[in-house]
Amino acid sequence: AGVAGLVAAGFSALAQFVLVAVVTRAFTAAEAGSFFAVTAVVLMAAGIAKLDAGNGLVYFIARAETYGYLGISGYVRAALVPCAVVAGVGAVVLYPRVGVVAAVLPVMVLGDVLLAATRGFGTMRPTVLLDGMVLPAAQLVLVTGAAAAGAVEWLPLAWGLPYVPVLVLAGAGLRGRAPRSAYLPGTGRDLWRHTAPRSVAGAVQAVFQRVDIVVVALLAGPAQAAVYTAATRFKVVGQLANQGLAQAVQTRLVSALAHGEVARARELYQAATVWLVLLTWPVWLAYGALAPWLLGVFGPSYGSAAAPVALVLAGTMMVATACGMVDVVLTAAGHTGTSLLNLLAAVACTLALDLALIPAHGALGAVAGWSGGVLVKNLLPLWQLHRRYGLHPFGRHTLAALRSRTWAAA
Repeated sequence: AGVAGLVAAGFSALAQFVLVAVVTRAFTAAEAGSFFAVTAVVLMAAGIAKLDAGNGLVYFIARAETYGYLGISGYVRAALVPCAVVAGVGAVVLYPRVGVVAAVLPVMVLGDVLLAATRGFGTMRPTVLLDGMVLPAAQLVLVTGAAAAGAVEWLPLAWGLPYVPVLVLAGAGLRGRAPRSAYLPGTGRDLWRHTAPRSVAGAVQAVFQRVDIVVVALLAGPAQAAVYTAATRFKVVGQLANQGLAQAVQTRLVSALAHGEVARARELYQAATVWLVLLTWPVWLAYGALAPWLLGVFGPSYGSAAAPVALVLAGTMMVATACGMVDVVLTAAGHTGTSLLNLLAAVACTLALDLALIPAHGALGAVAGWSGGVLVKNLLPLWQLHRRYGLHPFGRHTLAALRSRTWAAA
């Protein structure tokens, strides 16, 4: 499952990289920056409207296996309805600002929640195929078509339409997995009591991931936003690799920590961390060394302007990946409130540095703000896991995770 998630993450990262290259080559920096700002706003809104219901479903479905998933269809309904309402309101609010692409917002949100529910049943196939391959490939094809036609006004809609088949196919993938049963009283209360802190945290996380592009566009102009987006496009490699491993490990971590199996949780955490480092550090080292040449793919003016941004990005991501999936482990242990406070601290750090540095330094100031937030977001939970459970990202399970007989035994 981890390998499948990583393959999908690699494909998605490559498709997104090519998409950015297509847009920056076909349009001016100002036009490209405006498109990137619009998509960042929509993705932030989607992250807020998801209410982190998907991870809540993973938590409850993974724990329900022991009693035949009784009542799980009620949990799915309890998750979908509030998300649909919030996403619908968000679409209405955003329409005057981003145009018709706002209509895709409910589709994005419901598709993501349904895909998360399939992962709760222990399968990665729908997520890998739909979110990791179908979606980025379709976005690349449609955006390339709009770029070839020179229709900059159609770029946001071309980017958003592929979410429609993802929703339909995700719903089909869930059918038959969740046995239909009568709604059990208290189902919605249980789900949202656990998920509510993570809903706020998910909203904060969505803002944290995208707000830098929007702030750059507002404070330094869309051209600087295009430079910043191009230079930081490689950060999606680390994020998607982490996501690919986390999606495979999350259900097992929840189960291990729910049964008090700290040793098993430590083994999963350390094994995932060493693979994350081995897979991503060569990318960051190569990116730091070759940034001026690699960024030339986006256009002649991007190489020299974006190279310092790339160096800060590479160093920060190496530190972050060495911490492993700390937030996933923290929430799997049930500390959703603590995770929320960590995210709030990270966002506060990012916004403070952004407001101080972007007006004078543009894209470089933005990546410095993002870097400060990422370090806070990873080092705080790392210290908390060490203090509460004695968990470390590296230890005696690190080398064992690399041995072939470990995989043969599994």
